[in-house]
Amino acid sequence: MRDFRSLRVWQKAYEVALSIYKATLLFPQQETYGLVSQLRRSASSVPANVAEGCGCAGSREFARFSKIALRSASETEYHLLLARDLGYIEARTYETLSDQVPEVKRMLTGLIQKLNADG
Repeated sequence: MRDFRSLRVWQKAYEVALSIYKATLLFPQQETYGLVSQLRRSASSVPANVAEGCGCAGSREFARFSKIALRSASETEYHLLLARDLGYIEARTYETLSDQVPEVKRMLTGLIQKLNADG
């Protein structure tokens, strides 16, 4: 069993999730159960799946949860783009987050490759 808090990918994903929670505080109230909910859910799913994977006994199962985290990160990218195009998120915030999410995806891809090599 691994300590998820010690993983750089979890730390970065958690930082992104916190930033998204803060950014969505400014979204229109009518989006509370729409885009706000979807964006928060997908963003928080990334570090949550990494944490869950750390609780697995083997590398194969950890890799499976990391792949789920990677899919959630892709979903987060889409929701951020939609929020930007709807004018719900400031350009500066979007630029920061749109740089951070692909970084998390690269880190997850590296983790998955390492876990698959460990077998």
